[in-house]
Amino acid sequence: MIGIYISVPFCAQKCTFCNFASGVSRPELIQEYLLALGAELAAAECSAGPDTLYVGGGTPSLLDPEGLDPIVRRLPATEWREATIEASPGTVTEERAALWRRLGFDRVSLGVQSFVEREIRAAGRKHSAEGVADEVAWLRRAGFERISVDLIAGLPHQTRQSWRESLGWVERLDPPHVSIYMLETDGDSRLGREIGTGGDRYGAREIPGDDEIAEMYLEAVERLARGGWRRYEISNFARSGFESLHNLKYWRGEPYLGLGADAHSYDLKCRWWNVATAREYVDRFRAGLPPVEGSEVVSERQRLEEHFFLGLRETAGIQPVAEEWRHFGAPIRRLREDGLLDDTGGRLRLTDRGMLLSNEVFQEFLGRA
Repeated sequence: MIGIYISVPFCAQKCTFCNFASGVSRPELIQEYLLALGAELAAAECSAGPDTLYVGGGTPSLLDPEGLDPIVRRLPATEWREATIEASPGTVTEERAALWRRLGFDRVSLGVQSFVEREIRAAGRKHSAEGVADEVAWLRRAGFERISVDLIAGLPHQTRQSWRESLGWVERLDPPHVSIYMLETDGDSRLGREIGTGGDRYGAREIPGDDEIAEMYLEAVERLARGGWRRYEISNFARSGFESLHNLKYWRGEPYLGLGADAHSYDLKCRWWNVATAREYVDRFRAGLPPVEGSEVVSERQRLEEHFFLGLRETAGIQPVAEEWRHFGAPIRRLREDGLLDDTGGRLRLTDRGMLLSNEVFQEFLGRA
């Protein structure tokens, strides 16, 4: 069974920390993009039987019924095990929530990032904590039980006290799924460019230090655990039965089909990806060309590496086969001695410290197969 991902790379405003290929666009481009997306959907082959759907972005919750309805109706008729739509606070209404349920969505992922006004404004967002509470209530009234809330540790102006305020809001709203991300920036975001050049726009000089960000993450892990949210992946916490079924496919190396700009696909043998921007995607459509920009055959070496650096993201870890123990014996021993890996019972798992330093751990398994 495959998962389907649909990219809607449009936003009401661009967040300062965002490095995705998304942004604010003219209505004309959005309409052309939806036509191109419809054509790609019509040509897509889903013979493996899709069972999860994830409509992400960008901000797909901005789409009105005339934009969203045709997309969903072009998908294969199926009983979804899970169908997610991403939403930004400020875009959820009672009418939209009801529409999403009618179209078959049963899960909403709310990119809140912070409940503290100063942090929200510095990030380029416009929502309020009280507004998010209203939107969660509307989603529940529409019949959504599967609601996820995202937070980012390390935003400009964030302190340990303000972080606790955001965690307190999560506890009060009690969504069954929570994602906690530690801020990462690069030159593809406005905030990252300011940091790189020593500028001070977007609160670039007001970002907490790495140690403080790590402490915020660990505090979230502890508080969420006390509240009944189990960490099942480095950044994801859920009450039993509310894990993201679609995202689990990525970490477990299962097949998925991506549609739209910057979407990636994998069928266990090959990987391919579409052009990055909405403009390029529409231009390809106009020219009668497929949107695929590149592809590769996935080698046995890549599969071996991905088993480690994707599978180890889950707290359940992985069960290496004999060949993998031989290939990676040296780094496994070294990482175990450094307290970053645990291999109790022949199963490899990241320790709590290993989760904080996961990128460094994963590098140990690249290029060694």
